[in-house]
Amino acid sequence: MSIATDNKEKSKGSLWNRSLPGIRIVSTGMFAPDNEVRNEDLAELGYDSDWIIQRTGIKSRRHVEADQATSDMATNAARACLENAGVSPDEIDLIIVATMTPDHYTPSAACLTQAKLGCRTAAAFDLNAACSGFVYAMTTAGNILSNGNCQKALVIGSETMSMVVDPRDKKTYPLFGDAAGAVLLEADPKPDDEMAPGFLTYRLASVGEMSDCLLIPAGGSRQPLSQEALDERGQYLRMDGRTVFKWAVRLVPEITREMLGAVNLTLDDVDWFIYHQANKRIIYSVADELGVDLDKVLINLEKYGNTSAASIPITLHEGHSAGRFKRGDLIAIAGFGAGLTWASGILRW
Repeated sequence: MSIATDNKEKSKGSLWNRSLPGIRIVSTGMFAPDNEVRNEDLAELGYDSDWIIQRTGIKSRRHVEADQATSDMATNAARACLENAGVSPDEIDLIIVATMTPDHYTPSAACLTQAKLGCRTAAAFDLNAACSGFVYAMTTAGNILSNGNCQKALVIGSETMSMVVDPRDKKTYPLFGDAAGAVLLEADPKPDDEMAPGFLTYRLASVGEMSDCLLIPAGGSRQPLSQEALDERGQYLRMDGRTVFKWAVRLVPEITREMLGAVNLTLDDVDWFIYHQANKRIIYSVADELGVDLDKVLINLEKYGNTSAASIPITLHEGHSAGRFKRGDLIAIAGFGAGLTWASGILRW
């Protein structure tokens, strides 16, 4: 049975026949709080620094200050993105914030970001697909752009994961960090050009039957917050790390091969691989299974930890700002996380 789909009646190729040509990344931006929490700092609290490095590859992560929340980081990342492009907030038509840690249930972090940026006429909403969220949001914005319903869109991944992980959970707490990354998208004027930027293929998917593997039990309509829920620490993320690890290392190589096959490309045709920055062992296992040169795999989780929906846009920003990407480069992207959800695509820069 395919990991990518459990419906044998469907053709794998047909599941990858979605494309978004003519969607251009104009600029990128990111923000990480100044508060760096190193493994050595956690060791003082009883955490095993060597275990963290050996099992995850993470050396430090960032945590928000007391006066910072998801929309603040999203605003800072978006502002940097707009400044890099020389674009005014008034020119933005759409803001999507991918997050599982909004400031409030409502209003959305996107609406708060819209107000802080001064994007007076922009539509704004949040999208929650956890660690896959940025790819979900980017393709959603891309479809709106390609239909001519807006001209410029900000897509932001922003997460305050330090607020939803339990400090008593020594196997989960060290994994996550807080940060935001943003891209500015616009429709390319020549979408039919064979070298037009955009997604050659992409797919969004879910495995809801595995939802218990990554879950915050309390705080929603299923189990509203109560003193009993707080006493049971139900407001914090619970993760079956072993199951998620095994799922990811099987899933990502398969979907990478499937999407390349759908557009008649090989691994050698791909210039860069950007996978969700969850765990260095997952990324190394995927690269080893595929036979991919690690020099083509961008990794930065040792500095930021797992920043959920922010990890892919941060990696895109660091690659772009370092001058690694050139026009026409092909970038294989994959996100995977709570839901369970996954999202993958081949992006032409």
